[in-house]
Amino acid sequence: MEKKYYVMMIQKGKSFNKVTKAVIERHVGHLKQLDENGKIVLCGAFQGYPGVAGMVILKTGSYEEAEDLCKLEPLVAEGYAKYTLAVLQVADKENDYLL
Repeated sequence: MEKKYYVMMIQKGKSFNKVTKAVIERHVGHLKQLDENGKIVLCGAFQGYPGVAGMVILKTGSYEEAEDLCKLEPLVAEGYAKYTLAVLQVADKENDYLL
C-alpha cells in the first residue's frame, strides 16, 4: 500500500513582519487542533531559510483534505503567508525504499 503525506511549506508574505503574538497564538492553536485530530506528522519553523517560515507535514485522506487544512492556517487565512502543498511518497523498509 502506498503511503503518502502532504507537505505544506509556509512562505512569508509581504506583511509577515506584522505578525503579532495574537496571530502566533491562533497559529499554534490551529496546530494543536490538527495534532489532536491526528493530522500532523511533523511541523516546525525554519531557521536560516529566507522567505520560508516553516513546514507542516499532514496525514490526511486526500490532497483536497490537506489543501482545505492549509487554507484554514491562520497565517495564510489572514494574509501573512502563502503556502505550497506537495505530495510526499514515503520510502521506507515496508516498500523497499520505492525500489
